[in-house]
Amino acid sequence: MKAVLRTFGTYIYLMSYFEETSPEMDRYLETHASQEPEILRRLRKETYRKTTQPHMISGYQQGRLLSIISKMTAPRNILEIGTFTGYATLCLAEGLPADGKITTLDINEELAYLPQKYFAESIYAPQIDFRLMDAIEFLKTTNEIFDLVFIDADKENYVEYYRLIQKKIKSGSVLMFDNVLWYGNVLEEHSKQKSTMVIRELNDLAANDPNFENLILPLRDGLNLMRRR
Repeated sequence: MKAVLRTFGTYIYLMSYFEETSPEMDRYLETHASQEPEILRRLRKETYRKTTQPHMISGYQQGRLLSIISKMTAPRNILEIGTFTGYATLCLAEGLPADGKITTLDINEELAYLPQKYFAESIYAPQIDFRLMDAIEFLKTTNEIFDLVFIDADKENYVEYYRLIQKKIKSGSVLMFDNVLWYGNVLEEHSKQKSTMVIRELNDLAANDPNFENLILPLRDGLNLMRRR
């Protein structure tokens, strides 16, 4: 019985810890952060109107974080795996120098019209290379080296992305994986869900890889922020 109570207590704790912040707190956080550009505000609203999983968008707070990281690193070559509706793409593009570019990959052909619409309207349009292409295939064939990489795609391939990206970044490059807390499921040591097991493996690899320094930021569903030594 005690074991059952401990398990139930842990469950309640996890549900409480990883639940969404209150609307009041979200409003407070957003009103005390830099304003998102108007094009992003419209894209965010259209994402919620026209997609079945709008929670997949990076959103206001994470978007401002991606923008700041991009501006701090001033990357000439960015790679994004998992475009969705293009919100994070446009946030990352804010830090590009005039001769920089961002390559963003997705395989959802039905939704491609939405990011394409906003990319074309954006001042960063000439710097955005949007490809409907499998990311593993891309990483195996490209010769490009990237300064900043943001991965927010199919979780079951996270470890494979991590391994393939090693030769595509250099010292000082920044690598980010989204959703690495996976709604608290990473605390389930004996989970049989493949996505959970892969994310746990990724986090273990990142923490023990001498080639990287890293920190998991508990923003939304967790962002593993890494820097190549």
